[in-house]
Amino acid sequence: MSKRVRLLTVLVFVIIGAVFVWPTVNWYFLLSPQEQELARSSRTQVREYAQNQARSALLELRRLSGSDPQGELPQQYQFLIDKARENYRLEGRDRPSTWTVTDVLAGFRSEREAFEAIESYHREEVQKLQSIRARIIELGLDLSGGVNVVLEADRESLAQRIGAEPTQEQMEEAVSLALEILSSRIDRFGITEPQIRRMDQARISIEIPGDDDRQRVDSFLMGRGSLNFHIVDDEATVELTRLQQQQPGWSPEVDGVPDFVPAGSRIAEYVTRDQYGIDQFVRYIVIREDVSEHGLPGQHITEAQVGRDPLTNRPLVNFVLDGEGTRRFSVLTRDNVGSSMAIVMDDRVRAYATIQEEIPTGQVRISGFDQDQAQNIARVLRTAALPIDLNVLNQQTVGAQLGAETIQAGLRAIGLGFALVMVFMLLYYKGAGFIADLVLILNLFFIVSILSVFNLTLTLTSIAGVILTVGMAVDANVIIFERIKEEYRLGKSPQAAVRAGFDKAFWTVMDANITTFIAAVFLSQLGSGPIQGFAVTLSVGIVSSMFTALFVSRLVFDFATDVLRRSKLSIAWGL
Repeated sequence: MSKRVRLLTVLVFVIIGAVFVWPTVNWYFLLSPQEQELARSSRTQVREYAQNQARSALLELRRLSGSDPQGELPQQYQFLIDKARENYRLEGRDRPSTWTVTDVLAGFRSEREAFEAIESYHREEVQKLQSIRARIIELGLDLSGGVNVVLEADRESLAQRIGAEPTQEQMEEAVSLALEILSSRIDRFGITEPQIRRMDQARISIEIPGDDDRQRVDSFLMGRGSLNFHIVDDEATVELTRLQQQQPGWSPEVDGVPDFVPAGSRIAEYVTRDQYGIDQFVRYIVIREDVSEHGLPGQHITEAQVGRDPLTNRPLVNFVLDGEGTRRFSVLTRDNVGSSMAIVMDDRVRAYATIQEEIPTGQVRISGFDQDQAQNIARVLRTAALPIDLNVLNQQTVGAQLGAETIQAGLRAIGLGFALVMVFMLLYYKGAGFIADLVLILNLFFIVSILSVFNLTLTLTSIAGVILTVGMAVDANVIIFERIKEEYRLGKSPQAAVRAGFDKAFWTVMDANITTFIAAVFLSQLGSGPIQGFAVTLSVGIVSSMFTALFVSRLVFDFATDVLRRSKLSIAWGL
């Protein structure tokens, strides 16, 4: 491979590494604490923030429009000009050359539209911050503080549900579904980015960095959902809809249950997901309360997924019922053709549709919504209730102050070790030591880039892995430099000494690093928690150090001897 191709290869890797590491640098060094806090917000918090910003902005624009109608639009509201300009164009109006507050407000058909435009802007700004956070090196529980919880699946609770002793396969399936349910519940309690993983067949570990509120975590872990299919009382629902239209803000809690709601039926909220993915109240509907006669418990669902209608290409939700569920659903749909069936989760109606015909097969499909709604409904069908009880084995709270001190100590250790190694290489190997230091910096850069692109979590043991890698990174250079010195002492030219030194040191370096890499890979696969973090960091460091030592160092030496035509090597004192 020519020097030009090797140089281009290194430059490409450096550019790619810079792209990968930029979100981490941006997050930890450029973004303000307020922006970082926004990025950690839950969906509910994002909605509240965006709507509060929109209200404040609209009030300020109203005030400016009243006090100075021809005043120039302030800089913080310049983002509204694009939307206003588009509305002017659609309505065929002449666009102003200079946008005043009055001109911008006139570009919206109503204050509601202006409010939504401002809200959308702030929501997207927070989502951009959250996308940055998704591509950074995260700090682990031991560095950022938070809660660590270990849960164990209760085998007896599963046996009671299925009426028999569960097999290993049934336990595996129940724990896997419980894992999915816990993940889906995360944002309901404003808890963001937990690390949820299986430890073995029956245990689940949950790490929630930055959150030490035990009560909130308990509600997140132990809250149980419930899902059922209910027949909708269509006649009462029509009356109730008319009542809600006549009395905006009507509520059964405040105004009481109307007389036209028959006994055996109840009023339930119908909700849909808004643009934040949060439940949004639509209206009240009336459902038959007795599930044994007018419904079906969701525990009979064995599978749910999103599909497509082959004729219209519209999203469908397909779900499969077990034997008992198939029999009951067949009777339910046969006796209620023309009526509506509602999917009720946690006492809220998530979706409902008209029963067109009897469904005797236990394979059901429902339609009438977009792709996102279909995904949400399928998730509801799969994750309504925990299929198995989870008992808390261990719960620990880690303070963030310990993490801050640990980070500072780790950074000092890396910085000091890095500096001492660089000084030693310069003093001992002179000019070649400068090459080793350059390679060492590049090696550390590549390590951080790789950890960033995979959004890996940095723990205390990971920092130890980085420190160890800093020491190991120069090991290959030391072996190569000593080989070059031996060849140079024999009277060979700089070009020949460099070539022979790298060739003879190649397999020594490879053997030493490959054996360590194999051990690190096994640790990463068989270990967990801190051991796994250390092994992953070490593996990345070994690969990076081999590339920089054998590829980049050789390129720099070849450039000095072949391009710059250096007649002597600066690699040792007295040589």
